[in-house]
Amino acid sequence: MEIRAGVGGEEAALFVRDLFKMYSKYGSSLGWRETILNSHPTEMGGLKELVFELKNGDVFSKMQYEAGVHRVQRIPKTEKAGRIHTSTASVAVLRKPEKTEIKINPQDLKTDFYRASGAGGQYVNKRMTAVRVTHLPSGIVVTCQTERSQQQNKENAMAILEAKILEKKEIGEIEKLGKERREQIGFAKRCEKIRTYNFPQDRITDHRIQKSWHDVEGIMEGKLEKIIKDLKKQSSKS
Repeated sequence: MEIRAGVGGEEAALFVRDLFKMYSKYGSSLGWRETILNSHPTEMGGLKELVFELKNGDVFSKMQYEAGVHRVQRIPKTEKAGRIHTSTASVAVLRKPEKTEIKINPQDLKTDFYRASGAGGQYVNKRMTAVRVTHLPSGIVVTCQTERSQQQNKENAMAILEAKILEKKEIGEIEKLGKERREQIGFAKRCEKIRTYNFPQDRITDHRIQKSWHDVEGIMEGKLEKIIKDLKKQSSKS
């Protein structure tokens, strides 16, 4: 899964952190195993971007409905006048390829190493451990700097790259289908605004099925199952 800050500056980065916490606690309640592959923290404790892996269960069948733009409406900690701000974050859910699905030719890769940096430009370490991998045929670029080991960062980057290449391949196949079928499969397109988290009104609304739930704080603490169930039910009717 990949979560990126959108509109809203530091508040959007804090929302990325909160979404990750929600998914992490939800996954933990189901016994899923979590591995952080890459992250870009901010000075205030937010995250510009986070890539992580969930496994050991029916992860994709549940999490596929989370792909899209998530919007939050709340009073940020940085807001002194008490005004409600609207920020966004995008979520991508990528299926990990089977070994036979994606074969990457090493000659199609350009790999660069550089110094990993953290929030505020502070170096995590002074060795060239951060990795940037470019897949030349597709133009997909992946970076990874979370680990202190160059080799581990490279392995994480390759895992992300394989998932992104598979996603691009699947999107290409979907685009070849008829409009009606495309709309069914594109139930949770990444570019769509799929959900709003309204803290002042204690309400979460999923715009795809036009349904709202209360207890924002509880849901953000990982109580996501009721939303997932409703989305799966609606999807099965399509």
